[in-house]
Amino acid sequence: MTAGAIAPSLLTLAWPLVLGNLLQTVYNLADMFWVGRVDSEAVAAVSLMFPLSWLFVSTAMGITASTIAVVSQHVGAGNDRQADQVVAQTMLLAVAVSGLLAAVGWRFRTTVLTLMGAEGAVFTDALAYIEVIFLALPFTFLFMGFRASLQGAGDTKTAMWLMVASAGGNVVLDPFLILGWGPFPAMGTRGAAVATLIARAGATAAGIYFLLRGGFGVRLYLRDLRPDLSVLGRLLSIGYPATIDGWARSFAAVVMAAFVTPFGTAAVAAYGIGVRLMSVTWSVAGAVGQATATGVGQNLGANTPDRAWRVTYVATAGTMGLLGAAAAVCLLFPRFMLGIFVDDPAVITEGVGFLYIIAPFWAAFGGTMVIQGAFRGAGQTKVAMALSFLSRWVFRVPVAIVVAFSAITVPGTDLAIPTLGVGVEGIWIAFAVGAALSFVIAVVWFRLGRWQDTVIDESRPDPAVKRESVDDDAAVRDVD
Repeated sequence: MTAGAIAPSLLTLAWPLVLGNLLQTVYNLADMFWVGRVDSEAVAAVSLMFPLSWLFVSTAMGITASTIAVVSQHVGAGNDRQADQVVAQTMLLAVAVSGLLAAVGWRFRTTVLTLMGAEGAVFTDALAYIEVIFLALPFTFLFMGFRASLQGAGDTKTAMWLMVASAGGNVVLDPFLILGWGPFPAMGTRGAAVATLIARAGATAAGIYFLLRGGFGVRLYLRDLRPDLSVLGRLLSIGYPATIDGWARSFAAVVMAAFVTPFGTAAVAAYGIGVRLMSVTWSVAGAVGQATATGVGQNLGANTPDRAWRVTYVATAGTMGLLGAAAAVCLLFPRFMLGIFVDDPAVITEGVGFLYIIAPFWAAFGGTMVIQGAFRGAGQTKVAMALSFLSRWVFRVPVAIVVAFSAITVPGTDLAIPTLGVGVEGIWIAFAVGAALSFVIAVVWFRLGRWQDTVIDESRPDPAVKRESVDDDAAVRDVD
């Protein structure tokens, strides 16, 4: 990403990430497809759990955002050995954070579901699903660490092929475990989660093996697994805003899902399907944003900030054009797109309203995500975090409250402030408003140019010496 034409290089780096992220959404889309063959309560349960599941994924993406920034800048500067050390510390961080999150989540699982408004059969199905997802967290985090490590080094294809195998396994397992095909019992929503657990565990095992073997731009050495406080400190200082960013996005999604709940099961199911369709656009934009992060990081490490700016411009324009076309397809054929997942007329009607209001703003969603990726590649994770807070907590949530509901009750009093009260459509409008305003702010912020400093300060080694390879027996030097 530091030489040659930008668009072809960006495409080469981005398309495996796009496909990998789309395959990540296959987990959720396949679950929704087969769960939809059970009943509407099961669909509502999985829909309600999507924001919580995304909380876990976004946390993993947050703590590995620093990995992409630091590894890519080390690679751009020629510090290959330091990049390897970052990989090992990333694995340690992934295990520690996922273990803590899984333990806390399991302890408070019923409380969380109650706060989200789950009741009756929806509560039972949601609990069965999320209990297994907690067990899958370490695999999710470790795979994200593997993917970020290779991505920082410029290898996006290896993780993509693992995602192909993993998503394929999930799709094959879903009907057997959800509906009870063959000798398997029908487990409903729990079966969807078990299929995800098995698929992610397989991909993670393969990823760790590849890191230990080496040959993919970076390598995991067992000796580097000893905690290095300086590297961990740097990863945490860069990564914690990205983690908070992920939590802010996920908790906002939980709040928005809770806002939808009072409007009935059909609205909740439509919201879940609509968000999954949106997640395809997020997957594309997020992947291009990740490729942009690598391009920006490597170019800042190579001291070519002007090229980093051009990488961001090309990536943003291309993403917005692609998502605009995808939105047009959904606007032309909304009932067909929704009918893929459910045949309930009430759910489809609610979903059509969702698409008509939100799909025209998919390009703005995507543009913001790409620019956030550029900030993360520069190590400016606090800026990316601020954009997420503005989009969701300053624009989206307040607008939803004012537009969707008929009144706001002042806590501790009987005073009710009248609001617009247009119904669930007000929640869809809030998504659109947040997307438009946050994109404008992201563009202005990026053009200020305050993101062009690197986050590494090591002196650059002799470029002929690419890596000091540390084996279990002795240290040897690999020379090009």
